[in-house]
Amino acid sequence: MQTSHKIIIGNSQNMKEIGEGTVHLMVTSPPYPMIAMWDDLFCKADSQIVELWQKLDKKKSDSGLAGQIYTQMHNYLAKVWQETYRVLVDGGIACINIGDATRSIGGKFQLFPNHCRITEECEKVGFTTLPYILWKKPTTKPQYKGKGAFLGSGFLPPNAYVTLDCEYILIFRKRNLRRFEPHDEARYGSAFSKVQRDEWFSQIWQIKGTRQTTSELERRTAAYPEEIAERLIKMFSIKGDTVLDPFLGSGTTMKTALANGR
Repeated sequence: MQTSHKIIIGNSQNMKEIGEGTVHLMVTSPPYPMIAMWDDLFCKADSQIVELWQKLDKKKSDSGLAGQIYTQMHNYLAKVWQETYRVLVDGGIACINIGDATRSIGGKFQLFPNHCRITEECEKVGFTTLPYILWKKPTTKPQYKGKGAFLGSGFLPPNAYVTLDCEYILIFRKRNLRRFEPHDEARYGSAFSKVQRDEWFSQIWQIKGTRQTTSELERRTAAYPEEIAERLIKMFSIKGDTVLDPFLGSGTTMKTALANGR
């Protein structure tokens, strides 16, 4: 199938280059709020985040400022979810790969549940929340005496922490189901097998993550495995559909769309 593809270097909060109701599927993985690797990116994008970090550095304690930073980061991302809603067709699907964050700030260790906040923001925009997928990743955290990833105080309760070894693939729909003519050729030509259906539409996926150890640039693209993108594209679009990734990264979504006639 002949397809066309475009890379736009612009502002994903204002995707003026994309018409309203012209995209069928969005598959993306944004920068993760409260993960230190992406602090600079958020600071460059939003001066309020810079000011909050400066206040936090001066106080040397949390004082609620960490929560304000977390909220401001998600406010920034929420503008992208709003634009995504605008460009999707009725019945279009948005898939967002996101991980939660754990971090010690001002001497306090805590979880920042990014998947919860993104779900709340997408519902405010108007999206309907659908069942999500848990992507269980082989851990890359340091081992504790060869016994696996561990955060805490040896073998003594109660001050240890559960290791984060799953990320979320959040799934949302714009308005109602997509409608098709009876026996639509592209739709029937995009059918998946029973084996694929049974595996893909289960809630836990065990897929090895993409290694990002070569350079700082590679780490910052935050590439996810092509298999993740391929499954989502085949599950939630048909051949000839338009697929969007507002956080392009290393281009995994675009490459996979090209390979699958989207």
